[in-house]
Amino acid sequence: MKYVVFTIAALGVPPLAFLLFFNSRWMRFVLWGMALAMFAWQGSSINFLSHEEYRGSARGMEVSLLYLLSFALLLALMLRGKVRKAVPDGGFWIYVIYFLLCLPSFSTAESVELAWCETWKMIMLFVFSISVFWYLRATGDIQSVLVMFAMVVIGNFIATAKAHYAGVYQPRGIFPHRNCMGMAMNLLGPMFFAYYLMYGVRAWRGIVFTLAGAGAGLASLWTYSRGSIAVMPIGYGITALACFLAKRPKTAVLKRISPIVIAIMLGIVVMLPRLINRFVNAPEASSNTRVELARCAMEMIKDEPVRGVGINNWGIKINPPYDYAALAGRIVPEGMADGVVETVYLLVGAECGLPALAAMLIWFGWYLVLALVLMRRLWGTRCFFIAAGAAGGLAMNYLQSILEWVLRQQMNLVCLMGVFAVLSYLGSEWRSLVAAEKKAVPLGKEGSR
Repeated sequence: MKYVVFTIAALGVPPLAFLLFFNSRWMRFVLWGMALAMFAWQGSSINFLSHEEYRGSARGMEVSLLYLLSFALLLALMLRGKVRKAVPDGGFWIYVIYFLLCLPSFSTAESVELAWCETWKMIMLFVFSISVFWYLRATGDIQSVLVMFAMVVIGNFIATAKAHYAGVYQPRGIFPHRNCMGMAMNLLGPMFFAYYLMYGVRAWRGIVFTLAGAGAGLASLWTYSRGSIAVMPIGYGITALACFLAKRPKTAVLKRISPIVIAIMLGIVVMLPRLINRFVNAPEASSNTRVELARCAMEMIKDEPVRGVGINNWGIKINPPYDYAALAGRIVPEGMADGVVETVYLLVGAECGLPALAAMLIWFGWYLVLALVLMRRLWGTRCFFIAAGAAGGLAMNYLQSILEWVLRQQMNLVCLMGVFAVLSYLGSEWRSLVAAEKKAVPLGKEGSR
């Protein structure tokens, strides 16, 4: 039945694209449909070449409703002549290079099928990101993209709150794991936090964005994820400092942040026993496992420093008959499959080699630097809060990735590459955005053409 539904949905892509071609104002509803697809990712996705029991970053050749909507949006934009380049800026070019540097790992992969599943995911994510970028270039409608992010955050908060008050100790919201949810909320939350600090609760936009900011922060805390909680003061601190320096009068920021500080202090008092338990009484075996798996990754890098052991093949190569675990001194009970190394940096280095790891680091760094540069370029404009929030959110995700491989998870990459698309748009259009600011064009219409 699911394949029938998928076939109908896939056949609906061209008609939807033509509908959007004739009425571009409906494109925003496609964006919001992408957010709805995130709420029911499993239910709105179909997994070809399924490997559900595999312990790795991709368990099949997955096609989501979100990707079908991305194809429809991109096709409509192409029909309207709005897509001018397949690779529009430096950030996208670095991603393409990163993708190409992952391909040599096919030569060392035991399972080419599993390697293809991860590669397919990278292609789909590119389609999503490029569709968001060209939508912004074509319409300047940045507000609808922010609403899309807000829908994801608020929908996740509702799911998290429901589970929390139902007695679930560490809820995961709409994400596959609590650590995935914590990182996604830490990425998106600071943008809405920055909006609140800069503009407060004004009209419907202020209410929605403020709710999204509060929901993101509270959902992250409810995960009781040590990594997510530990980086929150850093990321939100970066965003708060940037807004404080940019806002005049500065007393407005202080007035708006005061109730947040009070709420945080009350929340900490309520959550303190569990927080102490998570940090003080964490099982020693968990730390030992992280270290041992990191050693295994280093053995793989020593063995295949250029090509890696095969993209998405960690779950095979960590187990017998391969001896990487034994060389690293890790002992796993016979017949038990070992886990994935708990850092995205060593995972990419082990699976795809050091050149691919370097490309990924440059890709990550490009957008963090771009966010910081945009803070200066957009200083005093109504898009400044996006750069300030993105800088804090990216800093948190990159730091937490030292202890997590979550940035190879599909839903987290959708959030990340959505933010990257917004930053690329702001980077390419900041001059027209500043010019539009002087004409007092409403938020979301800057640079429209």
